[in-house]
Amino acid sequence: MASQDNLTGLGVILGSAEPDRLVEWYRAVLEPLGARWEGHMLVIGQQSIIGFDRRDDVADTAAEPGRHMVNITVRDIRAAEQHLDSVGVKWARPVEEMGGGWIICTVLDPVGNYLQLLQGPATS
Repeated sequence: MASQDNLTGLGVILGSAEPDRLVEWYRAVLEPLGARWEGHMLVIGQQSIIGFDRRDDVADTAAEPGRHMVNITVRDIRAAEQHLDSVGVKWARPVEEMGGGWIICTVLDPVGNYLQLLQGPATS
């Protein structure tokens, strides 16, 4: 049986016919919040990544943007909101409290994927 602590990170790959456009957008949105570009991917936190892949088998825009959502937790969602406004993101869901100390917001990337930011309870 595998060890209970065998998992060490999480990654998501965003496929696009124009991945450079996604790279530019995600870097502008996430690097000022603390993400860092390494090689060909954005590193989020200690052990999570967002990668980008050129694909010819995907549409120009996401047909069902809610099917896959990139979720990133932040310490200060209001500071993130100010930054997102400053770079002119398209809001799908404004910052709102969800109860239990959770605050959430959702923006659309250039091809229509959802990027969701969450701030958890202060005690978590």
